[in-house]
Amino acid sequence: MNNETQPDGSPVPALRLRGLSKTYADLTAVKDCSLDLYAGQVLGFVGPNGAGKTTTMRCIAGILSPTSGEVFVNGHDAAKDPVSAKAALAYIPDDPKLFDGLTVWEHLRFAASAYGVVDWRDRAEALLKRFELYDKRDTLSMELSRGMRQKLAISSGYLHDPALILLDEPLTGLDPMGIRVMKDSIRERAEAGAALMVSSHLLTLVEDLCTHVLIMAKGTQKFFGTLEEAKGAFSAGGEGSLEDVFFSATQEPEAPAVTEKGS
Repeated sequence: MNNETQPDGSPVPALRLRGLSKTYADLTAVKDCSLDLYAGQVLGFVGPNGAGKTTTMRCIAGILSPTSGEVFVNGHDAAKDPVSAKAALAYIPDDPKLFDGLTVWEHLRFAASAYGVVDWRDRAEALLKRFELYDKRDTLSMELSRGMRQKLAISSGYLHDPALILLDEPLTGLDPMGIRVMKDSIRERAEAGAALMVSSHLLTLVEDLCTHVLIMAKGTQKFFGTLEEAKGAFSAGGEGSLEDVFFSATQEPEAPAVTEKGS
């Protein structure tokens, strides 16, 4: 978790982005994204398909290198000290890639070894029980259902108590009980001092769980702030839903109608 402070005594952000940009040839996937996310905050990351959400999360996680800008995770510069930055976070993609030849338990043992978690067995058992995987502990990941693979990826990501947790469409494949457990776990992680970034097209999920929202469209940051601030900025009287905010922030104004001369 994040217990670091800056020289002036203020807390170190679990995530700090400054001008994060990523381009591919002539395509700008992400342009000039900047924000600070602190312990206990849950950031809903929303935008249309192709907005740059997954690219942004992969740059934060160190899977992609930003074209320009800076990424700091728990005070660690991801470019200059990538090992420390990666050790302080967990990234669970929407389609987690597991090791087909490892069992559920072996995945957790591998994660514990990779992150240097000493007292991992009790933590691992508690996570497997929480996510209804305990009876599957000796099952190969290739034999798990889509939802169970998601739960295993989440359990492995939670194991080392990261300061920053990146979740890309975390409810994919989960049954109703799994959805409830997942939502409860996000709240609990935030209360315990983690910062979380949750990318989702389910705006009701974001509105239910998140303290802050980041809205992107076509790679451009349209808004970052609290949900209340977003409603105040994009809905009349600040009374609209997050869906109203989303469409107001991301839809381009219609072009004026073209009329023929003399009509």
